[in-house]
Amino acid sequence: MAPNILAAIAALITFVFVIDLLRRGVLREKYAVLWLFFSAAALLLAIFPAVLVWLTGILGVAEPVNLLFFVTIVLLVLVSIQLSYELSRHEARIRRLAEEVALLQEEINRQQKDGD
Repeated sequence: MAPNILAAIAALITFVFVIDLLRRGVLREKYAVLWLFFSAAALLLAIFPAVLVWLTGILGVAEPVNLLFFVTIVLLVLVSIQLSYELSRHEARIRRLAEEVALLQEEINRQQKDGD
């Protein structure tokens, strides 16, 4: 199977998979945007490989595959940063909620003692 056909199939499967996850409500839009953008770009480059060669020439990269690897690494770094940011945000919210629950539980215990 030609590499371009294989790349196009993989990009199309990724695109459809992300759309399906969005449709079922498993994946939120803010996470899907990056995946949809890059799978569409991969599909475009698989269908029109001359675009990658053209971009390589403009950017002065020695080989098209080097540009492809670089873009893939940047994608993975962006996803890692996004997930780390979201994890940090959720950790802070969970900590705050746990503190609020502890305070409410203490208030309930105090009211139960006063009522006895």
